[in-house]
Amino acid sequence: MKIIDLSVTISEEIKEPLPTTIVYEDHKEGAKKMGGKLFEGLTDVFIEGNGPAGEFLSVTSHCGTHVDAPYHYYPTCEGKPSRTIDEMPLDWFFHDGVVLDFTDKPDGYMFEPEDLIEKLAAINYTLKPFDIVLIRCDADKRIHDADFVRIHVGASAKATHWLIDQGIKVMGTDGWGWDIPLHIQAEDFRNNPRPGIIWQAHYVGIEKEYCQIEKLANLEALPPFGFKVACFPAKIKGASAGWTRAVAIIE
Repeated sequence: MKIIDLSVTISEEIKEPLPTTIVYEDHKEGAKKMGGKLFEGLTDVFIEGNGPAGEFLSVTSHCGTHVDAPYHYYPTCEGKPSRTIDEMPLDWFFHDGVVLDFTDKPDGYMFEPEDLIEKLAAINYTLKPFDIVLIRCDADKRIHDADFVRIHVGASAKATHWLIDQGIKVMGTDGWGWDIPLHIQAEDFRNNPRPGIIWQAHYVGIEKEYCQIEKLANLEALPPFGFKVACFPAKIKGASAGWTRAVAIIE
C-alpha cells in the first residue's frame, strides 16, 4: 500500500487574502508557562529546563487544505437549514478517487460539463455515485507566489450541477477555490452586471447538497483512477469548513 499526501502545509508563507499567523513557543518558554500555570510555579521540574513546545495559531477554517460544508455556500440547502461541517456524514469522505487533468487549460479557465465529459472519456472512466472527483491544474506548485489566488481553473455552475447529478458528493481542486478566480468574476460582473456571475459554482449548494475540497496538492503523483481518497474534515462545531489532511491510498 502507498499513501500520497494531498494536503498543503498550513503556514504563514501561503499567499492568502486572510493569512495565517503562527506563534511558536519553544521548550524553554513552555517550561515557564506550564510550570507557572499548571505546576504552581515549579519551573525547575523539567529536564534541563525544557518543557513542552507548542504553537498558537490564528487561522480561518478555510486555510490550508480544507473541506467546505454546505453552510459555507448559503444559509439554506434544498429548502432546509444548511448542514455545518460537524454535521456531515463521514462516509462521504472515504471513497474512490478520480483525477481530471486540466493542466492544458490557461489560468482562470472555467470548465463546463462538456469539459468534464471530455476528460473522463480521455481516461476511459465512468463516474459512479460517491466518487471523489479531483481537479488538477497544479496551482499548488505556486502556492507561495503573490498571484496564487488568480491562477487556478474553476468550475461553472453547470459543471458543478453535472457532477452532483452523477452522484458526486465531494469534489476538490488543487487551486485556491472551486469557482474561477475572484478577479475574473468581478471583471465579468463589472462589464455586464447580472445575477449568477459571482460565486456561481458555490451557489449550486443552495439547490443541491455537496462538499468541496480546496487547496489540494500533489495530484500529479496520482493515476487517473484506481485509488481511494480519505479527506475527513476537522470537527469544528457549527463551522462552514474544516481542515483536512487529505491523502490518496493506492493498494
